[in-house]
Amino acid sequence: MDLNLKGRVVVVTGGASGIGQGITEVLSEEGARVAVIARRAPDADWLGRTGARFYQAELSDDGACAAAIAALRADLGPVYGLVNNAGANDGVGLDKGPQAFRDSLNQNLVHYYTMVHLLADDLRAQKGAVVNISSKTALTGQGGTSAYVAAKAAELGLTREWAVEFLPDGVRVNAIVVAEVMTPLYRRWLDTLPAPEAKLAEITRRIPLGQRMTSAREIADTCAFLLSDRASHTTGQWIFPDGGYTHLDRGIGS
Repeated sequence: MDLNLKGRVVVVTGGASGIGQGITEVLSEEGARVAVIARRAPDADWLGRTGARFYQAELSDDGACAAAIAALRADLGPVYGLVNNAGANDGVGLDKGPQAFRDSLNQNLVHYYTMVHLLADDLRAQKGAVVNISSKTALTGQGGTSAYVAAKAAELGLTREWAVEFLPDGVRVNAIVVAEVMTPLYRRWLDTLPAPEAKLAEITRRIPLGQRMTSAREIADTCAFLLSDRASHTTGQWIFPDGGYTHLDRGIGS
């Protein structure tokens, strides 16, 4: 299926690790020209294989974001698509206090707005698309993660808000709600637990479809579809490629 992404410029924040890496790889396979914006430079061999361009920026720094966008525009031209992906569950709960909460929102939420603000004219001119990567914790809660959950819930609200704001311009905005995906960050979290493999087995048993975790590739395929013309009448939606984890009875497969 031709997604008609060939030659189109797509920005992926945090696009060189975890889910973002999978998204970059799939978009590159589809012929998109991917601009990765992240804090740390990715492996040079990986960049060469994907053909992606890297622009270094601390995403919580508005000026650094603006500089990265200016540089990639000069290199690649107008931007068609944006994947707001960068962020991490930093465990800022009620015990950490208001300043830690604010700092976490700056790391996990504010740059979603910053990137759309900076790219709004490009998106309008290209009749482009935005995909916000969120988390099931926005809907289920998790405990001990007040700031991350607040950020992820806000991203879902902004998906609807921006879909409405961009309606006259033909720009589509959707969100992917991620549940259980094995990434380096997820692995590191597991390894902090007393019995990591037992916990992993418990989690996968509760995923209704196949009792397995979703792959980064499955998230990436969904993202590519939402960016593409094949999703031309889809906007303001929250998509759940999670094996039924969020909405189906988790006891079905047990």
